[in-house]
Amino acid sequence: MKHKTFYGWWVTAAAFITFGISTGLPYYNMPFFYDYFQRSFGWSKAQITFGFPLAALLTLWIGPVLVPRYSPRKLILAGTGLTCLAFLGFGTMHGALWLYYSLWFLYTVGYILSGPIPHQLIVSHWFRRNRGKAMGLVYVGVGLVGSLGSFLVKPLTEGTNFHICLMVMGAMMFLAWPLTLLVVRDRPAEKGLYADGDEHPPAENKIEPYSFKYLFGQYSFWLLLIGSFCSIGSIGAINFHMKFVFIDQGFTDKTPEGQALLNSVWRLASIIILWSSIGGRMGIGGLADRFSKKWVMAATYFIVAGTIPLLLTVSPTNSPIGFALLFGFGMGADYMLIPLMAAEQFGVNSLARAMAIILPVNTIGQTWFPYFVSLLRDQFGNYTVAMGAVFAVAMIGALSIALLPRHHAHDETLRLQDPERAAARS
Repeated sequence: MKHKTFYGWWVTAAAFITFGISTGLPYYNMPFFYDYFQRSFGWSKAQITFGFPLAALLTLWIGPVLVPRYSPRKLILAGTGLTCLAFLGFGTMHGALWLYYSLWFLYTVGYILSGPIPHQLIVSHWFRRNRGKAMGLVYVGVGLVGSLGSFLVKPLTEGTNFHICLMVMGAMMFLAWPLTLLVVRDRPAEKGLYADGDEHPPAENKIEPYSFKYLFGQYSFWLLLIGSFCSIGSIGAINFHMKFVFIDQGFTDKTPEGQALLNSVWRLASIIILWSSIGGRMGIGGLADRFSKKWVMAATYFIVAGTIPLLLTVSPTNSPIGFALLFGFGMGADYMLIPLMAAEQFGVNSLARAMAIILPVNTIGQTWFPYFVSLLRDQFGNYTVAMGAVFAVAMIGALSIALLPRHHAHDETLRLQDPERAAARS
């Protein structure tokens, strides 16, 4: 019998691009426009950063209700279309907060449908032994395309205006459609294959999906949920507030020259963060395939926490390069490790349900914590206390991951015939 060529790496290459377009481009470059919103519309920092958390709260139901029901490919197509509409709206709005918040709702639905979850599901089904490497490669696309967006937004905004730049970013979402339709496939079975190109299905495929009730009853699920919530919330606070922190540290947006310098420093830091995140994803992805995912994940969470105070050292006389390198490395690994740990703890067949809960909750942390940081900044008049809170929350996240039990989901195949265990899943 002729051995079939493994198609998984083609899927990985396509997902590398579609994930970068659907997630990296809009998410990492939206904060570039916050000071433009503040100056053009007269909005406060709290008003600007409130849109995403409000939308995240209102869309909590999207993941559990829709994600497990539909093909990941269909989710990517629908989500990028909604993201496009949201950015076209951002580019044409003229200062109405209700419209701004409504567009964030549209964007957040698009993010949930076309962002991490469908790409994590696709990679997890195509790979088992090499899941960390493949997931790392796909997440590189987020950093690379996001950094390319950083090259785009500054000259396009300064050459035209920020309205046009936002609309261009929205139109670019459709670049993900040809690859999603023609190359990406949800599971190896669609090509008559098994994970990693093996001749037999992996043992973990025999594990029945856990119910939501079962997941909520496991303390390991809560530790993963709390740990990822805290770490992603801390990362979101840095990404959202980095440009405002630079202004507090001595940069200015009051003059054309000052705005140009501020934009240049933000772009430098953003590009280094995203390029460094590529190294984090590739390096940590390989380590996760060889060593305990729990300790690899905990180490990266501690790295993120340790780099947060470095942000406050950036000034017109002190380069952001050191902070950006370390923060980017830890950030890149953080996002990627969550689905790997969820698959190890609960099995790939339960990954859709697990991530349908984890991602929306993480999005709450990713969005509401930056808003909380805005309130702290306004209350104390500087970012010192606010960044102290970010550091504390990041440490809680790292400690939660360190407390996870050592557990491998494929070991559960030995217990499937246990009636009590089967009843617990129902």
